[in-house]
Amino acid sequence: MKRRTFVTASAATAATLAVPTLLHAQTLPNGPVRIVVGFAPGGGTDVLARIVAEKLQGMWGVTIVVENRAGAAGVIAADLVAKAPADGNTLLMAHINSHAIAPGLMPRMPYVVERDFTPLTLVGVTPNLLIGNLNQPVNTVADLVALCKATPGKVTFGSAGQGSAQHLALESFKLAAGVDALHIPYRGSGPMLADLMGGQIGFSFDTMTAATPHVKSGKVRALAQTRAKRAAGHPTVPTMAESGYPGFEATTWYGLVGPGKLPPAMTQRMNEDINKVLAMPDVKEKLDQYGAEDGGGTAQQFADFIRTEQQKWGKVIKDANVKVDS
Repeated sequence: MKRRTFVTASAATAATLAVPTLLHAQTLPNGPVRIVVGFAPGGGTDVLARIVAEKLQGMWGVTIVVENRAGAAGVIAADLVAKAPADGNTLLMAHINSHAIAPGLMPRMPYVVERDFTPLTLVGVTPNLLIGNLNQPVNTVADLVALCKATPGKVTFGSAGQGSAQHLALESFKLAAGVDALHIPYRGSGPMLADLMGGQIGFSFDTMTAATPHVKSGKVRALAQTRAKRAAGHPTVPTMAESGYPGFEATTWYGLVGPGKLPPAMTQRMNEDINKVLAMPDVKEKLDQYGAEDGGGTAQQFADFIRTEQQKWGKVIKDANVKVDS
């Protein structure tokens, strides 16, 4: 009887000692993690996803891969993650397109942002850069406006896709400057930038993250940036406000999210670890280089930010009567 009691007590003690380990394990995914990106390799979303993935892989001790699922301005990738199991093995580098613009632009969305995703952490907010092909006879925003007015509907602007942040930045510019221009949508910034540098298109309001390497290497010309203040990475590039369009602001943002109903303990742990990554000196240096600022904060702050962005861009879409093919 005494021996039986001892065995039972020993088993109970072992179970009690195992609880903290089990709880710790449940705060992180058990297997390989994929971070899904809704655009082609080489774009801003892809670049930031790879910077963060590299650091999290070391912290979590699991393989983390970045998976590109381009199409529909990020909606295809977002829908894939929305339908994934809520086990932390599939995350999304969410984007202004998939989580703020598309809900106000597409009448038949395959997901509901508030229901189908768990916000983790805002990674960064960047201006767009108004960039041009080097063969274009344009050095300033004033030059570009003059060119558009001289050849209405013929000056070409590329974007990462219909309904993308770059597309809406162009529409805002057309309204502000009173010009007409031709929108050419691509499946991400990567292929669009290749055509811009190759001379197939003339201009783009591309993300600072994706455009910066090509501006720094002299392959494209930066005419302006689209945040209220100049980004640290481009101190010599004027803002659109400084170029004669006060109040013009069109940013792009990125943040990690999981599927809906991700366990709260896992959400908290991931948020804390992503914040640690964003605070690393070498990561901060890269983010500054690409113009990605104001990242970090709590999961709830990111959720509130997404909600505010939805309201903002929903109003822009309605006021400008922006339509895309459904």
